[in-house]
Amino acid sequence: MSEAMARVAIVTGSGQGIGAGVARVFAAHRWRVALMSPSERCERLAAELGGLAVRGSVMQTADLKRLVDTTLETWGRVDAAVYNMGHGGGVPRLIEEANFSPEHDEPLLELPDDLWHESLDMYVVGVVRLARLLTPLMQAQRGGSLVAISSMNALQPRPMYPMSALRGALHAFVKAYADRYGRDNIRMNAVLPGFCENVTMTDEALSRIPLGRTGGFLEIGEACHFLGSSAASYITGQMLLVDGGLNRAVR
Repeated sequence: MSEAMARVAIVTGSGQGIGAGVARVFAAHRWRVALMSPSERCERLAAELGGLAVRGSVMQTADLKRLVDTTLETWGRVDAAVYNMGHGGGVPRLIEEANFSPEHDEPLLELPDDLWHESLDMYVVGVVRLARLLTPLMQAQRGGSLVAISSMNALQPRPMYPMSALRGALHAFVKAYADRYGRDNIRMNAVLPGFCENVTMTDEALSRIPLGRTGGFLEIGEACHFLGSSAASYITGQMLLVDGGLNRAVR
């Protein structure tokens, strides 16, 4: 592929953590990367990777539009987009048990309505916003790939992560979108990370993970790159678990 036609990927929530790992992997595979996060961290990473950065929030349509418009003005196309976001409801300081005893859970019914609405906006509606902006462009290009970061907790709910109940709605949207826009050669899939390197776990909890460790941000990035690339050209509407084998359910 010529320099002028280099593949372009948008990655949101890319200032740190999983989003930064995704951006690093796409750049390592010689994609141009357009990054967004609320802080200056995305600007520093974009400078490091030779990409571009737009500071903003996935919860603001205007910010997402600036990201898409700036990417088009700079490189003229968007081949893939990875929607990453924060973790509504917070992250426990220490994972002590793999079965997540209710003694360590948040009081499920005491969580306020505002938090549920904010998390729905973050997990689901943000994906819809980005898809609205990118779908006409990808239709004109006759193809593209969208990847949403979800969570393993959507498939095996854990009260410790109550807001992950809303990710089930995200998965339903992924399926609906894949069905509707497959005819335009546009794919949408989700990646469901397990515990990653930023989570502190006891040896007991780690021992319950078949691979015996947490996942690396770059490993999540490789899964996203696979789904975003032509290597996954016949895969759409799927939920890819990247959890070291922790979830045992057969789907």
